[in-house]
Amino acid sequence: MATGKSDISGWLVRPAGGWWWAGLVGVLGALTVHTVLVTSDGGMDNGIVVDAARTWLDGGSPYDDRHFLYFPSAVMAAVPQALLPRSVLDVLVPVAVTVALALGWACALLLHRVPLRSRLAVLGLLGLAAGFAPFGQLVRLGNWTVTAVLALPLCLLLVSRGRWVAAGAVIGVAVALKPLLAPMALLFLFARRWGALALVVLVPAVASVVAALFLPDPTGFLTRTLPFLLSGDDAFVRLYEASPAAVLPRLGVPRAPATLLALLMAAAGVVCAYVRWRGPGPVPLRLAETSAGLMLSAFLVSRPSYNHYLLVVLPLLLAGLPYAGAVARRPWFWLALVPQLPGVTWPWLESGRRRAFRDAFTLCALSVTVSYHCVRGARVTRGADGPPETREGRRAAVESA
Repeated sequence: MATGKSDISGWLVRPAGGWWWAGLVGVLGALTVHTVLVTSDGGMDNGIVVDAARTWLDGGSPYDDRHFLYFPSAVMAAVPQALLPRSVLDVLVPVAVTVALALGWACALLLHRVPLRSRLAVLGLLGLAAGFAPFGQLVRLGNWTVTAVLALPLCLLLVSRGRWVAAGAVIGVAVALKPLLAPMALLFLFARRWGALALVVLVPAVASVVAALFLPDPTGFLTRTLPFLLSGDDAFVRLYEASPAAVLPRLGVPRAPATLLALLMAAAGVVCAYVRWRGPGPVPLRLAETSAGLMLSAFLVSRPSYNHYLLVVLPLLLAGLPYAGAVARRPWFWLALVPQLPGVTWPWLESGRRRAFRDAFTLCALSVTVSYHCVRGARVTRGADGPPETREGRRAAVESA
């Protein structure tokens, strides 16, 4: 990592003053308090999961609600919330989501060896909270995507320290809560860490099978939710999906070609992520950019695919800014985020129901930028560890990680 005075990285990693932290606390506090005042059950999305747990406690099937898209294990995880008064959830969930987002950012910083007292630590989280609309949306919705936002950087932090099995367990637990991080199994496959990969698969599988035995409709996820996810046939959900397979048909493109294009883009993204995994550069950058490539590729084809999913990868990429070869230093990285600026009204796209077009631009532009960087820019990556690694050094770094 470059920390000299001639580079902005040196300014970013220096300690931040107390008034910087006061500003950050003020913004996060205002966002959280506002959410407490305007939401119920901690947010609409959290309410869907909690209502599913309440339905089960009352003897019904959680999968009677077609918008409950989680594994059976998530029902059991939501039971403690279902037992709490709504007034408590109104306060508890927004606070918990904000804290989890901050912890995820802290893990991303630690992965890149950026001090937690640095200016980047303050400005990065402040920029996400005040300058990236999906951050506030995630807090207001109380969406369980926040578990992935915390789990992914924590997993990579463990991997960077050689703790692959623990990292696999973290991803497994996160998938059991919400299957968003399932594509991360490919990282363990790339690294040939079979024990850790087994945990990624077995933890959610065992937890879901055991939980399903207690449901009145044990196969509900397979017979109701899975067909719904594969078809994506929901007029309300479709309005907010950002994947090309959902957006292009709204512009008149037939569904089959749109789906094929999304699949091709996703496949190319996975290949580029593998190239980055085998490429040069500091281990933290390779881990972050490989994982970002995998997740963005999944978002291109997943149904549904919402704009707040971008928070899973954005902190990882942003925290790598002090590295000279980081993707966050590419202009298109920042241009892709422009449509997500809060408070900006875009002509013909001002309706919330047309937000998906802006979200799709951000997703596609960010995916292409990361994929291009993985293939081309990573060849000349240089950081605190000096010049690009040799093939022998790269192999040793992969094994030690």
